[in-house]
Amino acid sequence: MDDLYAFLIGPALWVAFIVFLGGLCLRVAFLYGLSKDRDKVIYNHADMSWGVRSIFHWLIPWGSVSMRNQPVFTLMFFLFHICLFAVPLFLLAHNMMWQEAFGISLPSMSDGTADILTIVFLVSFVFLLARRMVRPEVRILTTAWDYTLLLLTGIPFVTGFLAYHQVGDYKTLLILHILFAELLLIVIPFSKLAHIILFFFSRAFIGFEFGGRRGARTW
Repeated sequence: MDDLYAFLIGPALWVAFIVFLGGLCLRVAFLYGLSKDRDKVIYNHADMSWGVRSIFHWLIPWGSVSMRNQPVFTLMFFLFHICLFAVPLFLLAHNMMWQEAFGISLPSMSDGTADILTIVFLVSFVFLLARRMVRPEVRILTTAWDYTLLLLTGIPFVTGFLAYHQVGDYKTLLILHILFAELLLIVIPFSKLAHIILFFFSRAFIGFEFGGRRGARTW
């Protein structure tokens, strides 16, 4: 198990980050080239002011009409995403790993804060999962792969939380935590999870189309 742990925090970690960053760059480049080939007209009325406004209103809670029409979902949606980014990036244990592997370190949160955010994440995770299963208009659009991706985002949090509090076998949980976190990084560029970067392009293009071309708000 020690050899597996060394592999996961060594070569496997590098592979995961290379695939994650390289895959996202390649996907953005491919989609940009595709848009230039098939949707040239959108660049004729590209207006960055509309693009930035479109992004801004969809980045703040209840910043759009559709979000204000679903206040509880919006709250859970934002809590989910904030915690999803904040805990992995600013957890002290992770920052020690960043420092050791890449020579960089970010500001760190306390373990108590990380615990609270993890619990908030898990509550929002359960809400979003239940919503997909209960709401007919959402369930009909949800595939098995969508459930898989959602579970894949939740497993690293569950295993990390249990490992930290030593609920169960610590080494096994730690291995599973690292393994699924790296698997998540590898999957992101080739799935819907790539919206972590593609969101900004799609919202900007929608802003161009409706705002720059029609003078209509998209929020």
